[in-house]
Amino acid sequence: MRATLRRYWPYLKNYKFYYVLVFIGIILTVSATAATAHIMQPLMDTMFIERDASMLLYIPLGLIGIYIVKSVGRYIQSVYMSYIGLHVISLLRERLLEKMLYLDMEFLYKNRSGDLISRITNDINRIQYFVSNMLPELFRETLTVIALVGYIIYLNPMLAFYSLIVIPLVIYPLITIAKRLKKLSHRSQEKNADVVTRLSEVFNNSEIIKANATETYELKRFSDENWRFFNINMKSVYTAELVSPILEIIAATGLAAVIYMGGKEVYAGHMSVGEFTAFLTAVGLVFQPIRRISSIYAKIQDAIAASERVFTILDMPNGIIDGTRELQDDIHTIVFKDVCLHYEGTTVLDRVNVTITEGKTVALVGDSGGGKSSFINLIVRFYDPESGVVSINGANITTYTQHSLREHIAMVSQRVYILQDTLAANVAYGHTIDEERVIKALEHADALPFVNELGEGIHTQMEEFGSNLSGGQRQRIAIARAIYKNASVLILDEATSALDNDSEKRIQKALSSYTKDKITIMIAHRLSTIEHADEILYFQRGKIIARGTHQELLEHSSEYRRLAGAMH
Repeated sequence: MRATLRRYWPYLKNYKFYYVLVFIGIILTVSATAATAHIMQPLMDTMFIERDASMLLYIPLGLIGIYIVKSVGRYIQSVYMSYIGLHVISLLRERLLEKMLYLDMEFLYKNRSGDLISRITNDINRIQYFVSNMLPELFRETLTVIALVGYIIYLNPMLAFYSLIVIPLVIYPLITIAKRLKKLSHRSQEKNADVVTRLSEVFNNSEIIKANATETYELKRFSDENWRFFNINMKSVYTAELVSPILEIIAATGLAAVIYMGGKEVYAGHMSVGEFTAFLTAVGLVFQPIRRISSIYAKIQDAIAASERVFTILDMPNGIIDGTRELQDDIHTIVFKDVCLHYEGTTVLDRVNVTITEGKTVALVGDSGGGKSSFINLIVRFYDPESGVVSINGANITTYTQHSLREHIAMVSQRVYILQDTLAANVAYGHTIDEERVIKALEHADALPFVNELGEGIHTQMEEFGSNLSGGQRQRIAIARAIYKNASVLILDEATSALDNDSEKRIQKALSSYTKDKITIMIAHRLSTIEHADEILYFQRGKIIARGTHQELLEHSSEYRRLAGAMH
């Protein structure tokens, strides 16, 4: 637990003023709790046995005052600890997402989205108890125990020994239960991630589920995960709920000893009835905070398990080390020199040498898995080469900051991403919305005619995944987004696959003037898309086996002729 507390210290140390307020609330609460036991002595001895009539007024007023102080203290403590907890959790949630966003693509590819979402939502929520409630509750209950034990010893040291000797018996079962709870908490959080992953798959693939009538199949898959989650959570409940009955039995044993020994003291005249009542009340009160401390300790295990999962991500090194130079100028040249790339033991690029200059359009073709996407991934630094060098404007690409590099690259990938925002915001994604630029970009992408037919034009709200648009319309929006960015490198990865031939020709014609001073790299499986490229690179098993214009490759490459025939 100490290691976990050390990790939170950089966050918690910024709330010193609020902790002072919390401490004041705790002192008020503890003082009022001790006063509750102390008031029992005058209640019994002075009010009932001596029959002092003035006590009929003072005792009730004193009791009201005690509980007013206690309530004010609890309110102050609860409000400001909730503020600290919620504030820290909000910061931690942002930092966790920031870390995930800036980690390399290999991390994002290998980790399920459901697991990552679960860490940001479920795990963070479990941590909230740790930072909001655990520390003040533990401190308050510990002070309460100390205050009440001190009062018990003050009243009768010998009787205090017999009543408190049972407390050490609590420690061993508590430690054993806590260890098991921590293991179960880890399993519960992992299984929650499985449930979230299954839900993400269902809602992200709703069309294919409906098309294949597999609702029952998907429900069965979810049900399996859901009930496994239930069983793990019930194991945690079975274990955690052992704490209370064990402590009840131990507390009852202690009280029984107090009644027996205290009764003998009263009979012998060594204690008054009021003193015994105050002592008995204090002993009864001391077991309540002990029980709560045990419960807190059990809950802490869940928070520690969640914390470990969160800090595992925060401590994870990035596979792509950021450069220090800002790429200020446009990209004029991209050079691959003896570049090799391996992924999970497989060679995806093997000694690739390519030079691309501004104003040129380069097309990448080849069989699936040939290395085309890997070539692009190196340009945007989703990966770094195992050997060889990728250079931008004559400098190693790794020397530039990733942000400045990607600001000069616009990419339309095979998967089109439409955000739940206005159409204009989707086109200007990440940049200030300039309506004139948005309209011009849509015009270049042959999207303006259908956009004008929408109810609110460029201000039309897009639904999730752009479900209120057709596939071709979504693709046009993605192309317009790349044009709006006005980057010096334009990458089109199957960017017109959902368009008909006429639409594709109109976009190509519009793009020809836009890309004349830019580097354009495209992947396509349609011959009409690539035949006008300045250079075509034919990839096969990570190697470039042929290069040249469309006409040159038709004349000199049998592999390209075969591929061209298949692309018609």
